[in-house]
Amino acid sequence: MAANTKAVKLRIKSVQNTMQITKAMELVASSKLRRAKERSETCRPYFKELYATLCGIAKGNTDFSSVYVKENSNEKVCYVVIAGDRGLAGGYNSNLFKCLEKDSKDKEYAVLPIGKKAVEYFKRRKKEIISEDFGEIAGINIADCFEMANLICKEFKENGFGSLKLVYTEFVSMLSQVPHSISVLPLANLNEDSESEPIRNLILYEPDSTEVFDAIVPEYLAGLIYGSVCDSLASEQAARRTAMESATNNAEEMIETLNLHYNRARQASITQEITEIVGGAEGLN
Repeated sequence: MAANTKAVKLRIKSVQNTMQITKAMELVASSKLRRAKERSETCRPYFKELYATLCGIAKGNTDFSSVYVKENSNEKVCYVVIAGDRGLAGGYNSNLFKCLEKDSKDKEYAVLPIGKKAVEYFKRRKKEIISEDFGEIAGINIADCFEMANLICKEFKENGFGSLKLVYTEFVSMLSQVPHSISVLPLANLNEDSESEPIRNLILYEPDSTEVFDAIVPEYLAGLIYGSVCDSLASEQAARRTAMESATNNAEEMIETLNLHYNRARQASITQEITEIVGGAEGLN
């Protein structure tokens, strides 16, 4: 019985240590979440306006033949996948990869991973990785996004892949984060989902519309990547905070249950000792 109480006591101590860690991680995630949420809310209108602009361009300006507009014969897809740097965030990373697997089923594709978990995931599966230079999402800034955009555009123009998709997690609320896969290039793919009539081209471009358009597409792409990075960072911290809060609550419940078992075992041990003393005294009489 003594050995049983000792084991329960050690178990309680172990759970208490774990609870201290999860509580600390919850507080850290809450602190980081405030800043990430503010940045995400600031960037979201910019992100949505950029994507709406791309869709608008896809519906109009059909009188020029930019490489970014026309579909080509290359069926390979490039995915820009934005995951987290660490785990302990509930289903944040796994839900993102499920979204990717569903979208990429039966497709040949290459990836540009952002975040350590994305790099590790595709390395294990031996997928073609365009670059590993952006393996830490926490360190990504707008300059990195422009670098990524230029790299992607260069590969696209050289026919390294035929279409580009962005896979990220949208921050909906503190309790809801939704993974998405959106088409970015070519713009003909954006036009497929549009029911609007093509707009008339009333803008005059100098030197010409194709050259101007080819120059601004990398700028749009960099903005889309940066907006999705901000959304993903906020989603990761929200998911981690929720997961750590749940783990802390579960630890508290477990400690209560273990304390109950410990007290029962201790009470049974004391009762047994009293019974043995009383039995020994009666034997002497």
